[in-house]
Amino acid sequence: METLQHLWPPVRLTLELATISTMTLLMLATPLAWWLARSKRSWKEVIATIVSLPLVLPPTVLGFYILIALGPDGPGGAIANLWGARTLAFTFQGLVIGCIVSALPAVVQPIRNGFAAIGDRPLEAAATLRASPWKAFWRVALPLASPGLLSGAVLGFANIVGNFGVVLMIGGNIPNRTRVMSTAIFDYVETMQWREANILAGGMVVFAFVVILSMILIQKRFAGAGA
Repeated sequence: METLQHLWPPVRLTLELATISTMTLLMLATPLAWWLARSKRSWKEVIATIVSLPLVLPPTVLGFYILIALGPDGPGGAIANLWGARTLAFTFQGLVIGCIVSALPAVVQPIRNGFAAIGDRPLEAAATLRASPWKAFWRVALPLASPGLLSGAVLGFANIVGNFGVVLMIGGNIPNRTRVMSTAIFDYVETMQWREANILAGGMVVFAFVVILSMILIQKRFAGAGA
């Protein structure tokens, strides 16, 4: 019991970070994915490439540039000055920003695919019924793209829970502030606390299994509903 109480703070912080970041990501990724799916602009794929960069950049490279941006001389420092702080680096708020940047492609892509799969016909039908573009988006596009939205939320949440490189670069491993499950496992291994590391690592394995199974069931359910 004492061990579990000792392990709870990084688990709690991980869940808080993943929940806040995923909710923010959905608000940011949904309109971006809609624009990428529907826009006829020739340069939209340039924007899509920029959004996808975190998928291929080494976490240390991505984390380094986010760290610079969050530091005293970057935009994060200017924002932190509003409440008397010097930097957003090595803070929970900085972790949220870093996780949003690193997980953005994992959320945008399935939502974009969901919007693209709708096609033009449902929206054209909504227009013939005099539905405004705003109303058509909320009442037609979003419900039809719900598999993509759900997949994006699950993948984004999982990406943040398992994030290590970016989190370590911009948040460090400060207990009760930036020490999440992935960095806690690293710390326990370094200090040869194998029992604690095994409990957290085992929990991550179970979580990964649940995520993969959830994605399979989501795809199966909506594929069956569309048949």
